[in-house]
Amino acid sequence: MAVGATAAAVTVLRPDAPPAVPPAAAPTGYGRGAGEPEAAAGYPTGGPGRFTAANGRSPVRGHDGPLRRYRVAVEEGSGQDVDAFAAAVDEVLGDPRSWIGSGELRVQRVPEAVGADFTVFLATPATSERMCAVGGLRTERYTSCRLPGQVIINLARWMEAVPDYGAPLETYRAYVVNHEVGHEFGERHQACPGPGEPAPVMQQQTYGLDGCVANAWPYVGGSRYEGAPTDGV
Repeated sequence: MAVGATAAAVTVLRPDAPPAVPPAAAPTGYGRGAGEPEAAAGYPTGGPGRFTAANGRSPVRGHDGPLRRYRVAVEEGSGQDVDAFAAAVDEVLGDPRSWIGSGELRVQRVPEAVGADFTVFLATPATSERMCAVGGLRTERYTSCRLPGQVIINLARWMEAVPDYGAPLETYRAYVVNHEVGHEFGERHQACPGPGEPAPVMQQQTYGLDGCVANAWPYVGGSRYEGAPTDGV
């Protein structure tokens, strides 16, 4: 559990007007989607586009290297608790199987907008689509995405994962956080190494495993696990 995770969330963000994407910064996400139903059980498909950020700080996780600070924010009216989402993100990014497993990177959640290198948003499908479209990404309300400084997690995928994923919801949640944050750290898409092998975390597992087995982590057995680069970002 993160330090300060139970503090009241009070900060309102405006992702409906995110920073412009510099021409040289390639957005990373998905250019196709299966489409999201207009109505879904258990969560709203749209919201006001206003976000509340979690208060408090997590411990610094990782042993060495530059410190990357992040905020966590949840869309108002989504039915999700910002502290619970922040704790889930903290647990994933603080896991030694995550990006800190390199020994050359540290991470910490912070509450201040000016002190954060990027923000992890949990957004309804309609809002996530609008946010991702700012960077020219077509998500069709289905996928998550990343723009410079913004990791945008689609609420539908957070709540349901994807069909035929073959692993618990918690595994998919760890995957989608690590995948999109991996883009923020400069990682690009990778391919499945072969049938029955673990899927690289930078594989687009939301669209299918291509014979691989679901895997949420960039470090497997203490070593970096990768696939061949693909043509996509």
